Amino acid sequence: MTQLGYTRLQDELKHLKSVERPSIIKAIAEAREHGDLSENAEYHAARERQGFIEGRVQELEDRLSRAEVIDVSKLSGDSVKFGATVTLADEETDEESTYQIVGQDESDVKAGRLSITAPLARGLINKTVGDTVEITTPNGSKSYEIVTIRYI
Repeated sequence: MTQLGYTRLQDELKHLKSVERPSIIKAIAEAREHGDLSENAEYHAARERQGFIEGRVQELEDRLSRAEVIDVSKLSGDSVKFGATVTLADEETDEESTYQIVGQDESDVKAGRLSITAPLARGLINKTVGDTVEITTPNGSKSYEIVTIRYI
């Protein structure tokens, strides 16, 4: 993953541990004060939220411990690799779009970050400027021409 993706996961983990955990512990304590736990909806909701938070903490800790952080600014080349920022032109409409190829945990298509596991990203790997990539989508095949490749 990129350094930005790694930092975002670290920030989420820190937020869960320092803000969400104490908040949910307080909510469970308050719900316990209301008496009978078997019919206490607040208590059950808080316990369910606690389970979600603890699961997410474990997932983030695991991903961060196994992460391989790649410094995109040190990459270069003429072909598309992980970390590349690629500008594509739709061959039907000539509409251009730009994506950075990133790790699965940091993808956000609306923000221009495309997961390395996405069909479009897999089709772009090892291609160069001027190459055409054909991707099968639910609406049929789409063809894109690579306009630029940058490593920033």
